[in-house]
Amino acid sequence: MKIKAPNHISGITPYLPGKPMEELERELGIKDSIKLASNENPLGPSPKAMAAVQKELAKTNRYPEGGGYYLTQKLARKFNISPKNIVLGNGSDDVIGMLTKAFLIPGDEAIMPSPSFLMYEIMVQVAGAISVRVPLSSYSIDLTAMAARVTSKTRMIFLTHPNNPTGSFLTEEAFCSFIRKIPEEVLIVLDEAYIEFVRDASSLDSLSYLTRDQRIVVLRTFSKAYGLAGLRVGYGIMDPDISSLLHRVRQPFNVNSLAQAAATAALDDVDFLEKTQALVHNGLNYIYRTLDKKGIPYLPSQANFLMIRVGDADRVYRKLLQEGVIVRSMTSYGFPDYIRLTIGLEMENERFIKALEKVL
Repeated sequence: MKIKAPNHISGITPYLPGKPMEELERELGIKDSIKLASNENPLGPSPKAMAAVQKELAKTNRYPEGGGYYLTQKLARKFNISPKNIVLGNGSDDVIGMLTKAFLIPGDEAIMPSPSFLMYEIMVQVAGAISVRVPLSSYSIDLTAMAARVTSKTRMIFLTHPNNPTGSFLTEEAFCSFIRKIPEEVLIVLDEAYIEFVRDASSLDSLSYLTRDQRIVVLRTFSKAYGLAGLRVGYGIMDPDISSLLHRVRQPFNVNSLAQAAATAALDDVDFLEKTQALVHNGLNYIYRTLDKKGIPYLPSQANFLMIRVGDADRVYRKLLQEGVIVRSMTSYGFPDYIRLTIGLEMENERFIKALEKVL
């Protein structure tokens, strides 16, 4: 092709989603498979969210509310902040894209843990900037090493709390020490997609920094705990000066009307959120106990997933597929002896254990 894209665009490795369950079942000749690979909510969406979507369907001939007024107002009340602190996105990765567009130019550097969420690197590369990947230490984000990589070109730092895929988290003490080492002109982005599942009391309280440190941006989503992954709605919480810049690069109507209605209603469904959290925590405890009895190593997690050491991860992944259990091999993340398991319903967790026993 004679039409050429810039090198920083043509060099991007695309994000590759998994195949639909139906297609996998057709290829493998299996039925009734269970998907425990994408960190989704096994309970489905909130009933209140579903009711709100049904009510909103008749209005889909109209454009969505451009600023997400009602959802933004409800989030502001929930966190006791100003609506000016909030930017909505088509998933939290949409907000990541706004941040890189607004603050990075070619030649700038953005520091991120490795491995972690692939969209950090993709969005940085789209901006023509340079990703500085810092390896994990003992499966956790190495804040000391990340601070040491800051240069005069550093404009942004991504931190995942809890981290995907390892499930590790940031403590208040470690984060407080870290930010003292970071220059005032560097934006610190805390991606908290799984924050609702954290149960360790020493965990970082990111929102407490918003009023005293303009550099902090917190990303959250309705995809995980609220069960709205298919509607794509997330948000960022930040200083109003930062949000005003993001609104300049934000696409109009970037969050569709069904997503706005569902997310607004989901915030009221406290019972559903608590049920989800209990399901995940009980499921983790069951998996921990079972793996401990069998002597199978794993990484304790503060998210709704965990990594399990199984030897040849690709082989175990394929064997589990044959049993109708879809998990994620961590080979592409640099952990060829681990799989990642999303916590499912009680019967799904039990089925996974039986299948794992068989293939091992």
